[in-house]
Amino acid sequence: MNPAFIKPATNTSSEAIETIREELDLFDDWVQRYRYLIDLGKKLPDFPLEWQQDQYRVLGCQSQVWLNYHFQEGCLFFAGNSDAAIVRGLIFLILRIYSGRSIKEILNIDPRFVKDLGLSGALSANRSNGIASMIQYMQTIATKYKFNTNKL
Repeated sequence: MNPAFIKPATNTSSEAIETIREELDLFDDWVQRYRYLIDLGKKLPDFPLEWQQDQYRVLGCQSQVWLNYHFQEGCLFFAGNSDAAIVRGLIFLILRIYSGRSIKEILNIDPRFVKDLGLSGALSANRSNGIASMIQYMQTIATKYKFNTNKL
């Protein structure tokens, strides 16, 4: 598997969300959190140039966002990139939650975590829509695999 695909650092998506909440709570304000997001974006694995094409582009994002996926042993692994520093950090957060999870778990993740983490209130409407588009993309891929594999 290409090293660009993110492997989960926690056992469940719920644990990933809670870890992210704890990390964001370390900062006093959103200026510090934005800096943190930019730093997280630098941790994204290299995204191959050949994936930065329209077929991998997520529509609905203000900046350019690309996501690719790999299905292995019942789990979907995602890789992503953007041309915007803060968005790269948001991609990193989202991939920590969704990548390396089973189809069933991906489909059961409640996207309200974006609001619960305070992200939707602190981001522009365009960036919030971009996050929603990324989540929708991953759930759509999981839904396709659900119906193609019938292995839930």
